Amino acid sequence: MDTSYKNILSIEYPNIPSAGVYYFNTSSGLRYEVRFGRLQDNILHANIVFGVVNDEFEGEEYVATNRGEVYQVMNTIVEIVKNYMIEHPKVNIYEFNAVGRDDEDDSKENARMLLYRRFLPKIFTQGWKFKIDGNFALVTTL
Repeated sequence: MDTSYKNILSIEYPNIPSAGVYYFNTSSGLRYEVRFGRLQDNILHANIVFGVVNDEFEGEEYVATNRGEVYQVMNTIVEIVKNYMIEHPKVNIYEFNAVGRDDEDDSKENARMLLYRRFLPKIFTQGWKFKIDGNFALVTTL
């Protein structure tokens, strides 16, 4: 197992598991939100969105920053998604959107999607398949 995976931040779990909103804080003071949304036409399909929610980012709700904490942040997100999967075992489709910078081409993989590509296998092990198209990843059961 990758030893960098052991570095996980303290997670604030939702009081009601079906709420699907988790929080954690980094040592530099960034507050992250990880939100699971269900598709209206398929409740077994979850959209995962995460990012910094600090006031200093002026309403840019899902901005992501790099203050040298990227592996801690991603390892914590891995742990949150795994927890969500345990609490919602019937969900069989997960999607991630790697929102890029304004100057990036959405049809090409950006640096964020390259990072997601590295961490997706830590979340979704045997029995899952990945389809990545540009900055969109769809993970489904086999």
